[in-house]
Amino acid sequence: MIRPFVFACLISLSACSGGGAQDNSPTPVALVSLGTAQKQAVAQSMTLYGSVETGAEAQYTLSAPVEAIVAAIAAPVGTPVHRGQLVVRLRPSPTTQAQLIQARSDAQTASEALARAQRLRSDGLASDADVESARKAAQSAQAMLASLTSQTNGLALRAPGAGFVQSVTANPGNLVSAGTTIATISRRGTLRARFGVSPAVAGKLSPGTVLTIRASDGSPPFDAPILSVDPTVDPQTRLASVYIRVPQALHFGPGQTLTATVPVTQAGSDVTVPYAALLNDGGQAYVYVVRNGIAHRHDVQTGASGPKRVAILSGVAAGDKVVIAGGTGVEDGMKVRTR
Repeated sequence: MIRPFVFACLISLSACSGGGAQDNSPTPVALVSLGTAQKQAVAQSMTLYGSVETGAEAQYTLSAPVEAIVAAIAAPVGTPVHRGQLVVRLRPSPTTQAQLIQARSDAQTASEALARAQRLRSDGLASDADVESARKAAQSAQAMLASLTSQTNGLALRAPGAGFVQSVTANPGNLVSAGTTIATISRRGTLRARFGVSPAVAGKLSPGTVLTIRASDGSPPFDAPILSVDPTVDPQTRLASVYIRVPQALHFGPGQTLTATVPVTQAGSDVTVPYAALLNDGGQAYVYVVRNGIAHRHDVQTGASGPKRVAILSGVAAGDKVVIAGGTGVEDGMKVRTR
């Protein structure tokens, strides 16, 4: 009788011992960092795309003074030039040559007419008015000849200042009319950048607004204020334009592509959380809200976002503590402790 009793007690103790081990098993706890949901405005921003260019104030223009024929292009596009360097050489067209010959003849005729009027006046055969009229005609003819002579002497088009040849619009042998632009020279250190922007956003920008600029070559970003806003819509891109001045120290050239980040507007005073709190489950955004040491999943609807915080339209209340680090190791209902 004793041995069975002892055996039964051993079995009973063994069972009790096994039940105690299950009750004392550790509960999973995640180590996390927390942030606080707050009511505040979220700065919105937009990325603009543009490139470096030269403005009208940053260019020299070389034009034909009279109708002429392009004789030679001494400095092709891209050539660095210094003040006084020959860029394009022209020669008078047949029409210009004929005008110059005619102007010389007219000046000679008018000069002879003036001399004759003066002789007749001294003989009493002409009046003072006749002499004055002849003098004015001679002066006019001489002025015309001087102008044409000066223009034809200026057919060697030279750089008025240092820079580089940006464009040449004619080829040797081309006939160009008076006033036609033959070449443009970009002055050094006077570059600007133009960015396309939607007309609606352009209306919210103003000179002085600071843009953060990044170049496509990977050079460090820099800040620059808006120089001007042009609301005129480009018929091809359907965009308005904003301009900045490119610092000379950056050594950018025309055509360099740039991106700019610009603040656009302020969202209303919404509940916001740190951007790091957002998690995603098949397209559904959610956060973990911690109460009494327990993490609870809250599906949320997001609003405007900035570089550090995002507005939450539903799912989180101001003052809630949200997981901002360690969230990928958390499950709904899990105990957490903070770092």
